[in-house]
Amino acid sequence: MTLTDTVALVAGATRGAGRGIAVALGEAGATVYVTGRSTATQRSDLDRPETIEQTAALVDAGGGRGIAVRCDHSDPAQVRSLVERIDAEQSGQLDLLVNDVWGGDPLVRWRPLWNQDLDNGLRLLRQAVDTHIITSHYALPLLVRRGQGLVVEITDGDEQGNALFPDGYRGDFFYDLVKKTVIQLAKTQAAELRPHHVAAVALSPGFLRSEAMLEHFGVTEDTWRDAVAQDPDFAVSETPTYIGRAVVALAGDPGILRRTGGSLTTWDLAKEYGFTDVDGTQPDWGAHFRTHVLPHLWTIIEQQRTA
Repeated sequence: MTLTDTVALVAGATRGAGRGIAVALGEAGATVYVTGRSTATQRSDLDRPETIEQTAALVDAGGGRGIAVRCDHSDPAQVRSLVERIDAEQSGQLDLLVNDVWGGDPLVRWRPLWNQDLDNGLRLLRQAVDTHIITSHYALPLLVRRGQGLVVEITDGDEQGNALFPDGYRGDFFYDLVKKTVIQLAKTQAAELRPHHVAAVALSPGFLRSEAMLEHFGVTEDTWRDAVAQDPDFAVSETPTYIGRAVVALAGDPGILRRTGGSLTTWDLAKEYGFTDVDGTQPDWGAHFRTHVLPHLWTIIEQQRTA
């Protein structure tokens, strides 16, 4: 699929799903603005080694054009400046906005509300929800002006997602609130954007084999199967490329408006569009989750809470 005439903004593209999406868009020929807080000269508070410059270089290597811009998406002034730059450099063109800002792993405590540190929880909301709202506020006028385009909100799980109870509780008050809210952001934007022929969807990966997850298990992408002995569920994990190819498929779908407001997953889209992960497989986390994870999820969450 070719996206050579596409201009994309991937907010939160330093690592993980965001990097996978940016690189896949580059492989399809897109121009990709790669944003985040970690640069070659300045790390974010997560203190990880991945940088936006590295991601932009991977976009270039894949055949696209990567443009790294440091941006704290919780700061409206920085986001406004970013969008003004895209507007000026691309003659007003922006075809795809991917809201992938997260960085919340250190803030999740796997506890009910009354056992939470309130400041910590509110910080998570600011970092993982407000950033998406701020970014869309400034970027959507470019899509509306063109009368076409797509917004992709990256979340965890579909509307039933990772359900411990029938209401889809994800095991932690603030984490659950964030991920459900991001899905609602997609639905609300879809309602407002539909008259302008712009689509908005929520999209979830499965068990993501991110840089941090590989590091957690002490493996690399080449040796990742060695970690299955530690966690059998890791056998059904997927690389960030998988969700990247899902976004490419959505961005290249001329009938994307039929999906607007939807809550989508990599495993379902892979079956429909026919893309695969880097090893040629189509990991189906949804089927695995329902069969193997859900019956034991409460035990898993209890272990996380006491770890």
